[in-house]
Amino acid sequence: MGRWWSPPEPRSVQLLLLGVALVAASFYAGTLFQSSASPAVVLPPSGSRSPDSSSPQAADAPEFTNRVAATYRTTPISVPDHGLDVCPLEYNEYVPCHDAAYVSGLRNLDRSRHEDLEHICPPREKRLFCLVPPPNDYKVPIRWPTSRDYVWRSNVNHSRLSEVKGGQNWVHESGKLWWFPGGGTHFKHGASEYIERLGNMTTNSTGDLSSAGVVQVLDVGCGVASFSAYLLPLDIHTMSFAPKDGHENQIQFALERGIGAMISVLATKQLPYPGNSFEMVHCSRCRVDWHENDGILLKEVDRLLRPNGYFVYSAPPAYRKDKDFPIIWEKLINITTAMCWKLIAKHVQTAIWIKPDDESCRQKNADMKLLNICNPDDSSLPSWKSPLMNCVRLNKDQSKLQKLPPRPDRLLFYSRSLERIGVTPEKFENNNQFWRDQVRKYWSLLGVEKTNIRNVMDMNANYGGFAMALSTDPVWIMNVVPHTTINTLPVIYDRGLIGSYHDWCQPFSTYPRTYDLLHAFHLFSHYQGRVEGCSLEDILLEIDRIIRPQGFIIIRDENTTLSRISDLAPKFLWDVTTHTLEIEENRPEQHRYAMLLLALGAVLRLKAEDRRLIICEDGFVVFKALAAV
Repeated sequence: MGRWWSPPEPRSVQLLLLGVALVAASFYAGTLFQSSASPAVVLPPSGSRSPDSSSPQAADAPEFTNRVAATYRTTPISVPDHGLDVCPLEYNEYVPCHDAAYVSGLRNLDRSRHEDLEHICPPREKRLFCLVPPPNDYKVPIRWPTSRDYVWRSNVNHSRLSEVKGGQNWVHESGKLWWFPGGGTHFKHGASEYIERLGNMTTNSTGDLSSAGVVQVLDVGCGVASFSAYLLPLDIHTMSFAPKDGHENQIQFALERGIGAMISVLATKQLPYPGNSFEMVHCSRCRVDWHENDGILLKEVDRLLRPNGYFVYSAPPAYRKDKDFPIIWEKLINITTAMCWKLIAKHVQTAIWIKPDDESCRQKNADMKLLNICNPDDSSLPSWKSPLMNCVRLNKDQSKLQKLPPRPDRLLFYSRSLERIGVTPEKFENNNQFWRDQVRKYWSLLGVEKTNIRNVMDMNANYGGFAMALSTDPVWIMNVVPHTTINTLPVIYDRGLIGSYHDWCQPFSTYPRTYDLLHAFHLFSHYQGRVEGCSLEDILLEIDRIIRPQGFIIIRDENTTLSRISDLAPKFLWDVTTHTLEIEENRPEQHRYAMLLLALGAVLRLKAEDRRLIICEDGFVVFKALAAV
């Protein structure tokens, strides 16, 4: 992750503000959209650079008729010639498949199990089909690693977490910034001390979590993801998630900080991650009722943990003797004992279990009717919207289990998950070399400092080669595997990377303005002709929702597809260039070269006095709002 940064003291916030303001002075998005329809969008001439408010170009700028209006999707889909409407400002945090206003009207949801917090998408005719605007006074996010501790208040303008969790050191208001001191409900004195304590508990005080074999962690109910942030110096990578609930902006805070996270909840369905993927599942006051429903949620944890993986539980039942906590603790002991988990440590407010690597105990308990064993299933199937199962899976064939090397050796390790999907060692190495070459060319095309990009998503990640090639850069990568492709997500986790299953016919479980860079390699051709009517325009709209203003979108696909996207891009207010790059060896294309489309998301600004939307650009990177029109 590069050289680690020592956070400034609170008294230096004013100096930090001054420095960041000088860097970001030209990146302000200004006052945005009113809720009523606005008549016109004004763009500077194509290819203009550093427009001057007094120049004739500004006065003669071509006029587009994008309006500010809450427009809904139609069937068949239609993008107006004048361009997509811009959603009213009130929709600046619109997350389509976690829309409380829609879900509140649904019946037959098991709210006692929090099914209402799961990924539930409205029918297409009830989905907004307009560009989601940034909030008032949106600023380009502070760069990593400073963003670990400070973000702009105006970008995540919520105070509830500061008010409710301030005493636990989650987040504090500090002028125009939010300050994250690294605390949590059960580690209010800092995540570093807490992580050191977990290392002592898992190694009998002989090492840390890294020496305990922890490479990948699943953080349940992660809050603002400080636990994940402070694991990075140990080269431990975390998939953090929390629901969009009463503390709805916690994931938004995490992503604004540049920490990998997504909206999700343990409720009625399996999490969108493959089995045997994490060396640790962590719950620090995660508000999950592990003891309910015969421990079905703990059995989902068992599915996700690798053999000899740890379950860390920091919550009142582990240490308090009042209320009904002793009863809950007894239930937890009974469930974990039946699954043959071993309680290896219990200290202060934390208990740690380890999952067995020997299945004989679990088989014995199953024979005694203490435990249900899952029917043998096809492990190649992705866990996408699959119901939870009240059983555990046995690894009866121990020869199929493979000990993985430490990270970073794991990135290039030829695992059995590759062998199972027919990838030879030679093909794997060629794929790795291809992506090393492509990433070098990408950086050259982007023309920005590497610190300008932090949050990256590979929308069709295949074996994770793109993420591997970025592994030495100061970024984190969400590797997404469409559930309708070959199931390569186990390969990605075996490489020490993180990711999720998804269906791009539906919006992703994240907030708007989440990613600095989106990479779509042959994604659109995969969805071409889907019978359920999933269109190219739907995916483009979702890309626009989750890309940050001034963010980059790299699309590689068939030339006919790229041509369509290039034609549509101005209607999404994107700036687009195309480039020619070599294709991957043995791909089915007839030509040696393929086109790459590089789009740049726009910074949107509405002038209150004349209600005109202004898009201004200076090359790839710098946006400057016109002082006057």
